[in-house]
Amino acid sequence: MIYRRSNWYVYVVRCSDASLYTGITKDITRRMDEHNCSDQSGASYTRNRRPVKLVYQEACATRSDAAKREYVIKQMSRQEKETLFCED
Repeated sequence: MIYRRSNWYVYVVRCSDASLYTGITKDITRRMDEHNCSDQSGASYTRNRRPVKLVYQEACATRSDAAKREYVIKQMSRQEKETLFCED
């Protein structure tokens, strides 16, 4: 049996206004470029808060795992998120 690692990532960026944005992707480099440069592919939340800086990333085996982890991170308080970044 062959197992393929999907390599999805959950990530957090810090926006220019110090707010935090959490998302999932298969390609962090491309997604960061979209957040910082694209008016069509980047999230509308980050579009007016550029530039954004990657502060956290975590690999997940599947899209489902990444979405579940994204939900958990989004439920965290800001202080809990900051602690998560410091542990990385």
